[in-house]
Amino acid sequence: MLQEAYNLRIEELLVIDIKFLHNCAQPTIVVLYQDTKEARHVKTYELSLAQKDIREGPWNLPNVENSSEMLIALPFGGALVVGEQSIVYHNGEAFSSLAMKPTTMKAFGFIDTGRILLGDFWGNLHILFVEQNQKKVTMKLEVVGQTSSPSTLSYLDNDLVFVGSTFGDSELVKLEKNPETGENVTCLEKFTNLGPIVDFCVVDMDRQGQGQVVTCSGAFKDGSLRVVRNGIAINEHAQLELPGIKGIWYLQPPSLNPSEKYLVMSFVGETRVLSMSGDNLEEVEIEGLQLDQQTIYCSNVTGGDQYIQVTTKGVYLVNAATEKKTASWAPRDAGDSITVCSCNSEQIILATGGVNLVLLEVSDSNLTFVGTTKMSHEISCLNINPVGVSNNKKARMCAVGLWSDISIKILAIPDFQEIRSVPIEGEIIPRSVLFYTFDDVTYLFIALGDGHLITYTYDLNSGELQNKKQVSIGTQPVTLIPFLSKGVHNIFACSDHPTVIYQSTNNKQLMYSNVNLKGVSHMCDFNCPSFPESLALSTGNSLTIGSIDDIQKLHVQTIPLGEMPKRIQHNPQLKSYVVTTSKIEEDKETHWIKLINDQTFEVMDSYPLQPFEESCSLMTTSSKDKRSDKGYFVVGTAITLSHESEPNKGRILVFSVNDGKLRLETETSVRGAAYSVVDFNGKILVGVNSKVQMLAWTEQENGVHELYTECEHMGHILALYLDTKGDFILVGDMMKSVSLLCYSPVERVIKEVARDYNSKWTTAVAMLNDEHFLGAENNFNLFTVAKNSVADLDSEERKRLAVTGEYHLGEFVNRFREGSLVMKMPAGEGLSFPTLLFGTVNGVIGVVATLDAENFKLCKRLEEALVKVIHGVGGLSHTEWRSNEYKNSQSYGFVDGNLVESFLELSSPQMALVAKEMSLNIEDLVQSLETLVRAIH
Repeated sequence: MLQEAYNLRIEELLVIDIKFLHNCAQPTIVVLYQDTKEARHVKTYELSLAQKDIREGPWNLPNVENSSEMLIALPFGGALVVGEQSIVYHNGEAFSSLAMKPTTMKAFGFIDTGRILLGDFWGNLHILFVEQNQKKVTMKLEVVGQTSSPSTLSYLDNDLVFVGSTFGDSELVKLEKNPETGENVTCLEKFTNLGPIVDFCVVDMDRQGQGQVVTCSGAFKDGSLRVVRNGIAINEHAQLELPGIKGIWYLQPPSLNPSEKYLVMSFVGETRVLSMSGDNLEEVEIEGLQLDQQTIYCSNVTGGDQYIQVTTKGVYLVNAATEKKTASWAPRDAGDSITVCSCNSEQIILATGGVNLVLLEVSDSNLTFVGTTKMSHEISCLNINPVGVSNNKKARMCAVGLWSDISIKILAIPDFQEIRSVPIEGEIIPRSVLFYTFDDVTYLFIALGDGHLITYTYDLNSGELQNKKQVSIGTQPVTLIPFLSKGVHNIFACSDHPTVIYQSTNNKQLMYSNVNLKGVSHMCDFNCPSFPESLALSTGNSLTIGSIDDIQKLHVQTIPLGEMPKRIQHNPQLKSYVVTTSKIEEDKETHWIKLINDQTFEVMDSYPLQPFEESCSLMTTSSKDKRSDKGYFVVGTAITLSHESEPNKGRILVFSVNDGKLRLETETSVRGAAYSVVDFNGKILVGVNSKVQMLAWTEQENGVHELYTECEHMGHILALYLDTKGDFILVGDMMKSVSLLCYSPVERVIKEVARDYNSKWTTAVAMLNDEHFLGAENNFNLFTVAKNSVADLDSEERKRLAVTGEYHLGEFVNRFREGSLVMKMPAGEGLSFPTLLFGTVNGVIGVVATLDAENFKLCKRLEEALVKVIHGVGGLSHTEWRSNEYKNSQSYGFVDGNLVESFLELSSPQMALVAKEMSLNIEDLVQSLETLVRAIH
């Protein structure tokens, strides 16, 4: 049973490592420490639990290797002291040492009492064999293979080892001979780790308002770029220029031709068929199909041995084996065209003349007229998807959308008796309707002409509609099409912002993931040997065939670099990234500037920095010379010398790109490290040690660039971070929190407007708007400050940035960037909030959204209610966790988004308790929160 903890004082001030020893009469610890002369020693202490005291232990080991970093207590007693060039064993009596090639061991794990796994800085995995023979200990070290640079090693069983890494991806490896590489380590699985995120940029590659994040992740040999995107990507296999497509459907020929597939495409006044046989896609004719008519629907029916084609003039049944027409049906009145239809494997429901609803049944080589009814208004959409039936063939009800009435009618089949009428608020007509079942829950989906989607849960027994929710998934009419991906049922919402609707495996909630394509008007499954698990999509003026990514919220692509990326910027004009890196080879560190293609991520060019020079900052800008539209990259560097506490020299380098090569246009020296460079109204703003310096640059007639200092502002400890908006400059200082400066174009000076007089060691800053500013500091807190614009101009309050919010994040933030991982709706369309993304040392990508007063109040009330109803694991207090422990003050001005969103994962009884605490209706609360979450991320 755990008892009260107590403290014991030891003499050593700088403890490197500490372990409990085995096989000791009294609890004994061994300590590796460094003294004031930077020599390292090992010392033991015995603990007296009864007296709560500590005394010197049985043995000491002075003057061990100065690079010793690790202690390993052995099961039979004594300890290993692991350095960079040797491993030493000592137990007070026996002493043994083993020389090894210079390396830095980072982690260890026991296989058994005589074998220890050791992982070094470079990712080399070793086995240390330790054998005790009476009082003598012998050691042997062998390299077995390569892994990620380990932070922890855990031997599981059956030669399986988990390699946990904070510098790269963690791995599950097996200690066995790999016939491909010849090594004795085989990687079975990798576990994605984005940390540490040193820098990142947000790029909207498709110009659709949805960003993807490209991070500088990992360290040393495990350094990489990671492309993180929200939603689902279509991996394009083929594309044809085919304008004017009105619909596409997939036909599966009979088993006589298993490799042949058909793709039916509808155009105004005609239908065309593409055949996919092997790798060849060619246009063919199917005799029984009416190719001179516009097709409304086409598919396999009755087990797949027949095709059904619905056109504006009639319905046609075709034998799939002979491809000959076997039956047909047409409206009685030749003037009544078919406008919309829906079909399952044995039933067809269609609208003729706009208002007549007709039901047909499909059998072997026959179409049977079942019945008809006349609706009160013109029919806009239909659905006869069978739900709640055991054979999943014949539906017992259908859904009918009406134009003028702006409603959905649920009718029984075959008598067309009305089961339920669903009025739709507003003046937007339903354009697509669908019954669909996810995990035994039947939903009614209603897609409107303005991009909104309404969902209900439908009780098959009572016909009751419940849990109404409405989300915006676009701005244009939406068409809902079910499809199968890797054995999982989903719904594809075709619109200007195509979306996949699926059910979360965690909480069974409906999820919506954007598809990273421009507007999709039509789609269908297209599964063939050449393109397995693929979709055919009509996008604008083309037909695209592609496979779909795993359906999940976030996707991560890894681009290994083999060196550590430090800064990254993207220039859309140059269609490239510039990444600054550092590389360590044979104890020699070099620094590079690399030009990388933004599509292929191929390194197109590299530029080496001078010896002892490393990159500190990076920005992209455009030439202000109207004769040129070239983009430029600006790199800030520091010359780091071992005898200098702070760099006294640095450079500003301006690069252009010509024919895929970096070209140094100009450079200038600065008196210190260029910790931050930002574009400031066409000029370059630099944080150089304790000052903020503004550089203007000119382009001479001969094309030569020159940089000169226009003005500067002093008075900082270290101006590490800069952000700008208009003429205002936000400075994040190493120790003096943040200050707000303003540049006067007339006087050409930078003046201080206000500052936060609290002492904070800032790690990142950002301007939320003209009045409010965000910062992160090294105690893992976020804070916001604001200008006091209402105070008198000459008052002290006017010069003070007031702290308006504090929040313990628990993460060390390295960078804020403006952007979002969700697709932003056009102004006035749907809910939208300004958002910032942040990246942390632990690999977290987070979002900070600026909420309006109404939504902030709602979220704050929900947060407070959740804290009362839901208790933390182990009794931990959420309020205490989010408090600033150094100031002993509770969080304010922030809402914990993770906690608020957890409401959607609660059980129904728990939701009811929270809603009762807030005096709100559950359905309204869920809908408001889901809409808010979708708008933010």
